[in-house]
Amino acid sequence: MGLVSTPAVVLSTLRYSETSKIVRLATREHGVQSVIAKGALRPRSRFGASLQLLSEGQAHFVLKENRELHLLTSFDVRRLHAGLAADLERYAVACALAEVMLRFAPPDPHPESFDLLRQALEELELASVALVEALGYRLLWRMVSVLGFEPSLDGCVIDGTPLPEAGPLPFSTREGGALCPACASQHGATQLPEQARADLVALMDSSAELPTFDEKHGAAHRRLLGRYVRYHLGEGAELPALEFWSQRPWMAA
Repeated sequence: MGLVSTPAVVLSTLRYSETSKIVRLATREHGVQSVIAKGALRPRSRFGASLQLLSEGQAHFVLKENRELHLLTSFDVRRLHAGLAADLERYAVACALAEVMLRFAPPDPHPESFDLLRQALEELELASVALVEALGYRLLWRMVSVLGFEPSLDGCVIDGTPLPEAGPLPFSTREGGALCPACASQHGATQLPEQARADLVALMDSSAELPTFDEKHGAAHRRLLGRYVRYHLGEGAELPALEFWSQRPWMAA
């Protein structure tokens, strides 16, 4: 295809040699791509400090068909998202989102996930401290959904049986959502208490007010979300950023 120019977000970087690094980019027009930034580690590199994790800008690279690594010629940084790096919880959520995008977004155009990632980074940077935890849950569920694994909550994911609007909810990570009592008895399910169900429904609705979580219920929700991501997207892969966010070690500091 030759030289392309596309909006991009830096998902990861890896030292390749004394002077160069490999960069994984989420791009709007070309999906997730690997590029090599030659000379990026030199003191007077033309890339400067632009290729930092979560940097957002316009990437220019030579895209060659049937190649896994492309040549990055320049990266015009638009936003460094410095506000994320200044707060560990915001940064942990952002890194978990980037990891999910890196591991599971396709190497083909997928503007929905790219646009969500950009919006998520901005929302995380601007959110008040009190909202960051719940916002992180919502953004991760939205990314999972955009990538094609949205959990079913309105009806039984197996047979479509309508479910009561209130009360506890049988939920199966393996099946991908809520189950009716009959299917729950056959396939097994986690019983979400009524409040946990209401919280999950609110998190899945971007127009709804964010719920609040105490330590116990927040930990339970992180376990649920972590299991769901690992089962449907993980395929046995290690997800260190998601694990770090789940454990929230900064709370014990």
